[in-house]
Parts: sequence; C-alpha cells; structure tokens
Amino acid sequence: MVLVDSGLVALLDEVVTLTMDSWQHFRAIIAPRSTGSEGLPQGFPMARETDWTGYPVVVRRIADQLAQRFRTTFSRNTVHRYVAESYDELSSRSQVSRHIPMLTNRLATERLAGVAAARGIVLQPVPSILFVCVHNAGRSQMAMAWARHLAGDLITVESAGSTPAAAVHPTVLAYLEEARLEIPRQNPRVLTQDLVRAADVIVTMGCGDACPVIPGRRYFDWDVPDPGGQPLEAVREIAEDIRGRVDHLLVELGLGEVTRPAGGIPGP
Repeated sequence: MVLVDSGLVALLDEVVTLTMDSWQHFRAIIAPRSTGSEGLPQGFPMARETDWTGYPVVVRRIADQLAQRFRTTFSRNTVHRYVAESYDELSSRSQVSRHIPMLTNRLATERLAGVAAARGIVLQPVPSILFVCVHNAGRSQMAMAWARHLAGDLITVESAGSTPAAAVHPTVLAYLEEARLEIPRQNPRVLTQDLVRAADVIVTMGCGDACPVIPGRRYFDWDVPDPGGQPLEAVREIAEDIRGRVDHLLVELGLGEVTRPAGGIPGP
C-alpha cells in the first residue's frame, strides 16, 4: 500500500514498461487490494491506446504484427506507441513516402529489441521458412514475397533453387510489380545445406528429391505449376494459389490472426 500511495509504482511504469501479465504478478505481491476495475491500481499510468486516425493502413498492420512478435515482452499499446512514433519521426524528415512503412517497421523493431536487450530480455527467435523450387525464378520467389507481405517480421523467409536460373521470369516480375510485392533480390540463388539447416520449415515446389532432409525440420511439398513461359494471366492464377497456401501455412504456424490484409492486392 505504501508503494502505491507514494507513487513509486507509477514511477516504475515510466522507467520500465511492464507487460500486463508481469504487472498482475507484481501487483499481487505489493498491492493485492488496491486495484481498479481492470485489476490495476487506481491512477496507474498504462500506455494509452494509439489513435490511428490519419495513419496509413499498412502502418497499423505493422503495429499489430510487431505487437504479436513482442507479445511476451511489451504490452500491445506500448508496441503501437513505438510504431507510431517511429512513423512520425520518419515522415517528418523523409521526402519519399513509398519506403516510410518499411523503414518504420525496421526502426520500431530495432528500438523495441534495443529496449528488451537493455533489460536483459532474450527475445524468442521468429520461425524461419525456406521456399524451394527448381530455378528459384518463379514459384519460390512468389511464395517468399507473399510470406514477407502477410507476416512481416513475424517470420524470416528465404528462397532458393535446386538448379537456379540466371534471372527471375519476366512475367513473375511483372506480377510482383502489379501486386506491389517486393523480393530482396532478383538473382536466383542456389540451394545449400546451410540454407536448409537455418530453416525451421522447408517448402518444396517441384524440386523433387534435390532438397536435403535435415532432422528436426518441418517439410511441406506443394504441387504448384511452373510459371516459366506462362502469360501474365496464368501467372496471376498460380500466384493466388501460392498465396492461399502461404496463408494456410502461416495459420498452422500460429500467425494467421495477424496476417489478413484487406483485398487480394496489397494496399499502398
């Protein structure tokens, strides 16, 4: 009671942002009877809910994804505040608005991870997915692009080919541009043992037995047509099939509740 009445608990919240579960445990020890209707002390300065009016939808989506990623470390409102502040800071000094959401994601993630590290908290690694096809020029690239878009920083994702081509198929690049999806590089990469070892989940798409089998990994084999040489209309159909499979995979990994952007094509 003395701690609560003296305002020391409020000071602790300003210095160290507690998660709801951590606070409930702490509260039960120091002030079991001095609580409001939500189980918190009267006047406890919880992080206020962010007003997203005027923010792009993609920024709110980033905030929800990071709240899920840091859910065992920070409260949802705290994560949202970091995202909003990062976006505001970048918007105030950037002339190119297209990349601000991506940079917001990166800056807020770095800040949250830095705060966690300063407190000696070891963050749990996010799941790693590796998409593999023959040439790494179509199917695996589209799967990687959709996974990055749908799950953001809730996963890490790579793609490779058992016999990589010289470049990604032009019609696949046209689809990715149309759908406003990004891939980190346009040069297909060769499948290696190291890539497989680094992945928690390996998804093969038509590469047969070329993918090494590493014990302890989860493997999926998707029967997806090769978009190579196909017209753009056919590539769109293949891509939608891949998106549905990626969506289902993310649900299996427990990430489905935050990977639902509106519409079939990403928003600006």
